[in-house]
Amino acid sequence: MSKTTSAADLGLTLTLEDERALFGWFLASYLFGKRISQTIAAQAWTVIYRRHGRDTPRKILNLSWQQLVDQLGEGHYRRYDESTATRLLEACRQLQDDYHGRFADLRAASLDRADFERRLQTLKGVGPKTCEIFMREAGALLFPA
Repeated sequence: MSKTTSAADLGLTLTLEDERALFGWFLASYLFGKRISQTIAAQAWTVIYRRHGRDTPRKILNLSWQQLVDQLGEGHYRRYDESTATRLLEACRQLQDDYHGRFADLRAASLDRADFERRLQTLKGVGPKTCEIFMREAGALLFPA
């Protein structure tokens, strides 16, 4: 796997109409943004998103905390599995409650790209690194020049 994993590397084609792909890239960015190897983060992403079909915030929220910890562990994402599960469930809850689980709604609520990035970073566990990874590929799509 390349040093910098892209959405395409994960089999995702990002479009404004495909919220599942956007969420998939968000989930990958979330996992890549932590202090863990990209290989392990990609394995955990594959387990959660592909194997278990958790491709929307609502589908993540349908998991118990323990089920999410178990799925992270299944992908060998063990170092931060419990804290990541806690934060990821909260981030999905915020995304669902505030933006109907849709990046299009987050975009519509934002004044501009900077405001979108600020709002994104209000989601639990989303810091500058996760935001940077997500926007590296979703930014031009959400905010065309």
